[in-house]
Amino acid sequence: MLRFFQSYFPYQYVSLLGLLLLIRLPLLLHSFPLLIPELNWMIVGEQISQGNLLYRDIWDSVSPLSALVYWGMDALFGRSLIALHGAATLVAVFQVVYFNYLINTRDIFPERTFWPGLIYMLFMHLSFDCMTLSPVLMSTCFLLLAFGTLVRQMDRRGATDEVFEVGFYIGIAALFYLPSALFIIWAVLSLLFYTGATFRQYSLSLFGFLFPFAATILFYYLFDGLDDFNRNLLAAVFRVRQYSLSDFQSLLVSLFIPLGLGVLGFVSLFNRAGRYVNFQQRVQQIMAIWFVVVVLTIGLMPFLAPMMFLSFVPPMAYFTYFYFEGIRRAWLAELTFTIAFMLILLFFYQGALGLIPGSGLGRLSSLQVQPSPLPNTIRNQRILIIGEDLSAYRYNRLATPYLNWDLSKYDLKNLDNYESVINIFDHFRKDPPDYILDRENVVEKLFQRAPALANQYEKTAITDVYKRR
Repeated sequence: MLRFFQSYFPYQYVSLLGLLLLIRLPLLLHSFPLLIPELNWMIVGEQISQGNLLYRDIWDSVSPLSALVYWGMDALFGRSLIALHGAATLVAVFQVVYFNYLINTRDIFPERTFWPGLIYMLFMHLSFDCMTLSPVLMSTCFLLLAFGTLVRQMDRRGATDEVFEVGFYIGIAALFYLPSALFIIWAVLSLLFYTGATFRQYSLSLFGFLFPFAATILFYYLFDGLDDFNRNLLAAVFRVRQYSLSDFQSLLVSLFIPLGLGVLGFVSLFNRAGRYVNFQQRVQQIMAIWFVVVVLTIGLMPFLAPMMFLSFVPPMAYFTYFYFEGIRRAWLAELTFTIAFMLILLFFYQGALGLIPGSGLGRLSSLQVQPSPLPNTIRNQRILIIGEDLSAYRYNRLATPYLNWDLSKYDLKNLDNYESVINIFDHFRKDPPDYILDRENVVEKLFQRAPALANQYEKTAITDVYKRR
């Protein structure tokens, strides 16, 4: 396979994209588990379609531009899982093509080849959850665009006002996935060490980064949602921790080969530094800084799953190229890549289809939507789930803004505060749920604090479920 993609001809893009579609087609045609984050994104899109404002009327920590995309997906396709996967495939196609195009047109490697795109495409299949339209996936598109603009600056004798674009792309990436804001550190360090940027150009880059945030803040200020924006997005990046969704074993297995090959490629550079021109060495260094910065984002992730690590793919794919380039025997490089290719795809399909009987490896069971605790007769109802398990929303709709439990605690776990009780009462009055599923045992105390709500609901035969009278 390496030999086939070693030549650089335009028709190879067709082969590369055909291989990507061939890998994904079995899963696009075969139903596989709905994931809790996917259900969460669908609910956000659905609620925005109904005229609710994110953060003010929907308490969730998804970043605003991602929510805008989910709104568009809901408007076009409703709650369609295959639409999410199809859109994610289009985004993946863009990233693979752009990464390969950029590497070759800027002569970032000594030889022009399709290996960068091939490796990038393979690493985008860390696990079956990487097939969905996640905020991290969308954010990485704009990080790549920032990388492309930064490389153009490094290829010149001095930086130009295009550094504004670098900051702007990172700002857009952060509005898709807030931890990506840390990449402004990567941009500043890269401009400082590897370009002749002036103070004015640093200021332009920083202004480009802040401009999308300023526009978003102005929007929420005009719609009386600035406090909600701050609490449910900016502060939430430090508060929202859905540890119950993490699968550490599957995560480590999915990252083992890409990280291992990337590290081997990075180490191999120390023995071959003289082979690369000054520009190529600077690109190697800014990619190393990218990797360091993306490691810092781990501490801001709401949960740990392979799809949260897609922003690791560009540096892993970049350094892996050097590992295979350094293997002198072509047959050994081919054999090594084939084994890596097969192992990564085996884990990819195992997670989605359960190819190994009795093995839960890669299945991400804690991330899957479980059967609803509500009976099948309760469908298409407006409900409120008090707790982390969102499974009952699969066939029902959200009532009140309280979607994310970590954020809902601000009111629902603060019932000794008069203002919180008033907020809850107002939300119930505007959008009363037909059913309440109380997994955190707060309803009884809420009813004591707000007797008017207690008169509207009664217990059902189902544990922790209350029905509107």
